[in-house]
This record gives sequence, C-alpha cells and structure tokens, in this order.
Amino acid sequence: MFKTHGDINIDEISHLVSSGMKYIQGENRSQITLFPVSLDDAVDAENEVRLIDLFVDSLDLGEFGFKVDFIENGRPAYHPADLLKLYIYGYLNRVRSSRQLEKECKRNVEVFWLLKNLQPDHNTISNFRRDNPKAIKMVFRETVKIAKHFDLIGGTLIAGDSTKLRAQNSKKNNFNQKKIDRHLEYIENKLAEYNKAMAESDGDDKEKIKKEIKKQELRKEGYKQIEQQLKESGQPQVSTSDPESRQMITRNNITEVAYNIQTSVDAKHNLPFDYLVTNTNDAKAMGNMLQRAENILETKDFTALYDKGYHTGSEFKKAADLGIDVMVAIPSVASNAPNPDYNVENFAFDKTNDCYTCPQGEILTTNGRWHQDKTYRFKRYTTTACKTCPAKPECSKAICGKAIQRSEYQELVDMNKKRITENSELYRKRQQIVEHPYGTIKRQWGFSYLLTKKGINRASADVGFIMTVYNLRRIINIIGINELKKYLKSALLSIFGKMPLQKLFSGKISPDVFKHKTTIRFLNVSLNQLYLNQKPTVQFGF
Repeated sequence: MFKTHGDINIDEISHLVSSGMKYIQGENRSQITLFPVSLDDAVDAENEVRLIDLFVDSLDLGEFGFKVDFIENGRPAYHPADLLKLYIYGYLNRVRSSRQLEKECKRNVEVFWLLKNLQPDHNTISNFRRDNPKAIKMVFRETVKIAKHFDLIGGTLIAGDSTKLRAQNSKKNNFNQKKIDRHLEYIENKLAEYNKAMAESDGDDKEKIKKEIKKQELRKEGYKQIEQQLKESGQPQVSTSDPESRQMITRNNITEVAYNIQTSVDAKHNLPFDYLVTNTNDAKAMGNMLQRAENILETKDFTALYDKGYHTGSEFKKAADLGIDVMVAIPSVASNAPNPDYNVENFAFDKTNDCYTCPQGEILTTNGRWHQDKTYRFKRYTTTACKTCPAKPECSKAICGKAIQRSEYQELVDMNKKRITENSELYRKRQQIVEHPYGTIKRQWGFSYLLTKKGINRASADVGFIMTVYNLRRIINIIGINELKKYLKSALLSIFGKMPLQKLFSGKISPDVFKHKTTIRFLNVSLNQLYLNQKPTVQFGF
C-alpha cells in the first residue's frame, strides 16, 4: 500500500475531503509548529502529577531508608524520587505492573513531565519496589502525618479488621502434610500398576512403561523435597511460588492462597493510619495492632472496634494492660443447653467466693485447680446437686450434670460483653469505618491480589503503595488538591528557608546550607553549579 499518490500526502487528502463537513477538525500531522509547546505547558496547572511531584520532593528519602548516595564510578543510577513518583502515579491510576509502568514512561505525556523524559526499564522499576518495603512504609506514614496536620484523624474511635489479598501462588502449589501424603499414595499406586504391567509385558511396550515409571519417580522425589521443606519450616503448610503465603478462608469457607492484611482505620474520615501484612489469622492480632495504634496516635484514650475473629482472651488481656477500651463482637457459643435458659451466661458468678449459682439456686464450686487448654488456663465448676435436680434434662446432657469451664480471661470477656451491650449503636459503626477502604481498594480499584512474589516483605511493599495512594486520594477528596499543594509548598519552603538569591547563584553552594537532603535535588543544584534551566519565582523559589 502506498501512503502517497504523486506529490499529495494521504493525510492532506483526508484533510481536504473532511474539510467541507461540519465536524471538529484535527490538525494536519505533517504541519510544522512554529512555536512548539513545552513539556511543562503540555501538563495542566491543576493536573494531579504536579501534586505527586510536590509530595515526593517534600520527603526526606534518605531518612526514610531509600538509597540516595551512589558511588561515582559506573553507570549513574536513577534517583529514588523519580521511581517513587512513577509508582505513586501508577497506583493512583491503577497501573501496578513494572512492565506496564515501563510502557507509560514511553507513551504517557503526564509521565514524561513527571520523570522529565526518563525511561527506566521494568527491571529497574520492579527492583525499586522489591528493595524498599520499609522505606515505602515511611512514605505511608507521611500521608498519616499530613492527615493529622489537617485534623482528619480524630484519634478517639478506631476500627480494626483484616482483608485477604490473593498471593501469586496457586492452590496447586500450596501443600500441607495431608495433601503431600495423598499425592504420594497416588504415585505409589501408579508405580505398582506400572511395575505389574512391566512384569506382564511381552516386550513391545516396555520402553513406554519405563518412561512412565521414571516420570512418577521424579514426581515422587519432588513431593519428598516439598515434605522435607515443610518439616524444616515448622509450619503447617508451605507454598512453592510465594513461600510465605498461606491458604486461608476468604469467605463462606472458600479458600485462597493469600496474605492477611491487618488495618487500623480512624473513624473521623475512614483513613487508615496503620497496616501490617501477615500470613496468620486474626485470633492473635489485636494486641499488637493496638500497641502500634497507641504509638502512632500518641494516646491510649480511644476505643477500638473489632469483629468476632479477634475475640481471644489473651488479646483482651493485652488491651487491658495497655489501658485501651475495646469492643469485640461476641461469637456464637458452640455448645448450648437443651433449654437456652440454662446456658452458662444465665449462671451468676460470685467472684468473692469463687463459685457459680445456677437458675435453680444450686451452688457450683471448684477445687481451685487450673487446667491447661491449648492457649489458656481454666477452672472447672460442678455440683453434686445435678444428680437429683428436676431441671437436669433441660440443663445438661452429660451424665454427671453441668460442668462450667471458666477461663482465666473470663472477667475481661464479660467486661467486653458489657461494653457492647451498653454501646450497641457505637459498635454498629465498625463496619462502615473499616470496610470503607477495603471497598474502594478491592472493588473500585480492583486491587484484590498482590503482584509481588517470594516473601512477605515484597508483599508489604505492594500493600504499602496501595495504602499510600488510598490516603492521598482520600485527603485530596476531603480538603482539595489546591489546599494540599499549599501545604506541600510550605513544607518545601521550610526545607531551605529564606535564602538570598545571590547566594544561590554564587556558584559556591555547600550542602551545609540546606536543612533537607532532597533540597539539592529539588533545586537541581550540584556542589559547584546551579543548572540554568531553573526559573526563580517570588512565590516558590525555583
């Protein structure tokens, strides 16, 4: 196909044909522009990328743990600020893949502006996320700091919960001992069949059978290695693609190989102020998350709401030791009396005399001995009156009658129940507080899975970016982009303070005059020169 006919360009023909029609006309692609638009003019003043640029430039990346000092020899590295800007832009626009981000660097005008036409490859982009999980967590902390500055975090009512994000590990590549035994049993049966067939073979298909036997022996060796890996780990299960991910129940007994993301969310504007990536369930998570919340909020004068998955006696003890009020949903009782009127909650406990009184007025006592369960100690309370009690069929099916096991944490459990009963309207807010971020992240943005492999630290980096951009988006929606820009500009101004222009242009700039490591980069200043592409402005330096 020829693009031109004679001396006439096809674009020109198309333009001539359509020029007589009443449509909005585009420009001729071959037309030379006399005054080309600069990259800065191509990006609107209100564009979000300008906010991202300000946000990252206001951070002390060296203090956060990013590597900002590089040796002089060898090929220059990309500055972490550029890669951080790229990732924040990508996550805000639902682009997380390093390969997709590499494409954006080559075709997206906003990214051209943000990175000043830098085009890192996907390995460089991916390695940045892989190598900086702790530093990325510090970037998230900065969004919490901004939220505090604008009084968006109340610090009096919080809600905690977890969500499962699928790992890059299929169920097929997740094993426990039972599953390994099942595979090995299948292989042993197949080997027995092939060995029998080998013995009965007349020689024509022996080579084929030998190949099948070798195949099954290799599979057996593979499962034996996984079994050894499982034993060495001391864990109940092992994953081969992402070794620290675990198979967990996500909803209605549906399981996925995933990570469990613990989150603490403030009630005032549904802003997460803490997250923790784990591979365990919720039973032992509350105490740790409360301690972290106390450190972040710098107070213990708040109430924390949790669902029934966190209802664990030892965790109530941790909350009480911290002096924090918690309200945890009460799970359903596994065993009830034939008549609900004779359930344990209807037996009155006398703390002074260490005994229970049943609805029939009989006293259940204990010998004071502590019995050990898997995770807690308990006492047993019984009475011989059960043998002759007319209400026994309604109270207990046991031959010996009613026996109450009182946990060492029962008093704390009862206090939690009392708080929920007296503040039922307050507890109903739990779901709307903590589910708000999950709904946005998983349903609206589609971030229901993790991109990273090979460990919990890499997963934490992925989650860190998700939580960072969620907070940024929330803050922008609440206070507006212009108000946030003002704050970031003032933060940048505080970095280098009031500095005479002649001092900046003197060509004798020492790092000592700057209060912040990123200032040199922000001003494009080297030790001996100030780049000439900087424009001094009255409002905002250069």
